[in-house]
Amino acid sequence: MTNAENNNLLVAQVILPNGPAYHKIQEGDILLKVNDELINQFVRLDDILDTNVGMDIELLLQRGSQEVMVKVGVEDLHAITPDRFVEVAGAFLDLSYQKARYYALAVKGHGVCVCESPISFQIEGISTSSVIHAIDNREIHDLDSFVEVIKSIPDRARVEICYKDLQSPHISHTGFVIIDRHWSGRMRMAIRNDKTGLWDFNDIDDPLPPQKRVSQRANFAQVPSLNYPKAVEIIKSFVKATTFIPVNLDGFPFTWKIGHGLVADANKGLVVVSRAIVPHTACDVYITIANSIVIEGKVVFLHPLQNYAIVQYDPSLVNAPVQSARLSAEAIKQGEETIFFGFNYNRRPEVVKTSVTDVDMVTIPANTSPRYRAVNIDAAYVDTHVASRCQDGVLVNEDGVVQALWLTCLGEHSNDDTEVEYYLGLASPLLLPIIDQARNDMRPSLRILNVQLLTIDMSEARIMGIAEEWIERVERKDPARHQLLVVHKVDFGNNSLQERDVILTLNDELITRTSDLDIQYNHESLDAVIVRKRQQISIKVSTISTAELETSRALLFCGATLQCPHHAVQQQISRFHSDVYISSRMRGSPAWNYGLSPSDFITEVNGISTPNLDTFLNVVKKIPNNTYFSIKVVTFNNIPSVKTMKKNEHYFSTTEFVKDEEDPLGWKKIVHEVEIENKDE
Repeated sequence: MTNAENNNLLVAQVILPNGPAYHKIQEGDILLKVNDELINQFVRLDDILDTNVGMDIELLLQRGSQEVMVKVGVEDLHAITPDRFVEVAGAFLDLSYQKARYYALAVKGHGVCVCESPISFQIEGISTSSVIHAIDNREIHDLDSFVEVIKSIPDRARVEICYKDLQSPHISHTGFVIIDRHWSGRMRMAIRNDKTGLWDFNDIDDPLPPQKRVSQRANFAQVPSLNYPKAVEIIKSFVKATTFIPVNLDGFPFTWKIGHGLVADANKGLVVVSRAIVPHTACDVYITIANSIVIEGKVVFLHPLQNYAIVQYDPSLVNAPVQSARLSAEAIKQGEETIFFGFNYNRRPEVVKTSVTDVDMVTIPANTSPRYRAVNIDAAYVDTHVASRCQDGVLVNEDGVVQALWLTCLGEHSNDDTEVEYYLGLASPLLLPIIDQARNDMRPSLRILNVQLLTIDMSEARIMGIAEEWIERVERKDPARHQLLVVHKVDFGNNSLQERDVILTLNDELITRTSDLDIQYNHESLDAVIVRKRQQISIKVSTISTAELETSRALLFCGATLQCPHHAVQQQISRFHSDVYISSRMRGSPAWNYGLSPSDFITEVNGISTPNLDTFLNVVKKIPNNTYFSIKVVTFNNIPSVKTMKKNEHYFSTTEFVKDEEDPLGWKKIVHEVEIENKDE
């Protein structure tokens, strides 16, 4: 009904299907009287409705030129307002009267509304405006039927789902989702408690374990190519990688990613994939082979610099002609002809003959909120516009030998901090040392110089004090590229090298390209000859294990994800204010409402210093629920502030995730209870 002043009348605007006024009142009807009382104000109408709940009222309507008298029942608004919802990897509830009125829908019979979409649902476009009406070929009428269906589906099962968007209720959509019952754990029913003003949570059931996988058969689709028949056979070495990211670690801005990976060893099930797809180990990776077989993968290695990860799947579950990619041991060169084989945005393969236009060090700007980025690598670029629309692929010669991987690197636009993607080629020889370790059932482990490097040409080298004899050695070694490497940024914790140091040799090997740095992988320290402040000196430089750079612990507190400062933070800051770093926060949580921001450091709680996660956890466990406390933070730019926030354990329990190779997830989940009795408001 439209708004009215005292000299106006009330007009019917929306009639909900199957409601008490359906087929009795029509859109455009003018309300004259209610129970013989002249009504032209909402306030009086509301009063009559409130006092006649469960009873019938008589309405005198003006419909066109006629007066119509109808009798309509008054329903209880509370009876059709949801007072419960279900948490299971997301949140679901019955359709509310408010949404039904907004979209002119019947209140009941549509299915369940999505309040918070699970990650696998988001891939299919299921959002908070979606209503699910069928799962696994079973109809969903309301929240109770939804619960019964979900209870019967095993963990990690991939099922069909049918849904509608409230904005287009006449169109039904179909998707295929993976049910997560391992990260989310038990299903919970939340019921509104009108006495306390809170929601009471009750566990519904334990999740069913995953069904045992069996071997499945598939064949790869053929890529027609009369000119390069051996090159296009590389399709049998490609798989699709789908990553679900339930814990927002390391500043990664997405909850899911999809891309392609290259099978480096089909017998071992080793797949190389971009770190834009697999950012860390606290995620679920699913490998799709030949667009037919979907199985779980496990992250076995994350390269901290060169933008790739290695994922392993169980090859015994695959009955398909998967081929190990043949990786070239020779670095691809500028001007070399090659065949670009990539997958476009529709994940369809594209093939074109091209040439390498340049091989140069990639420079991806640092992000405003630190997260992984590729550094210290030479990237290959090709002369074809096809490469700009392909997120992943390879550069392969006519014999089918892979010369470089085509990878996506995440970056950030310098003007407005929006996400951008860089596409570049990573030479195959860089992968070989890691693939060999993984192939021999070893967990790959490297050591690296924890610095960021840039290139300088010979004119700059002379200004920085490089002697002529070294310039001549550079020219003899690398006729195509007269350059040296200079330290651009020393990562936190490295005290061997300094910014603006020019590296001449490492263990007597002249260093002119980033590929020369592979010597660092197997040495705890290196003998270096450098030029510092125009003086040539010899020093011993330390390396760091890549295993030390991986995040192995996280704490979820009041909606904020806390962790030790990850590698990207080390790359962008000169000192840590504490080891309690805010990596992300949940929208609407206390952390969000009270202003805890990603990239802040927590240094104190209630005046007690919290230098690490253990101390922080011990302090906050002793704070009663519903209690205000002070928290001191220091921003990434060294600005301190003190915030007062309220602890809310009712909705945001303190949860710890610890990396554990023995756990099926690879991570162990621990829920911490408040150590003292909760304090009432």
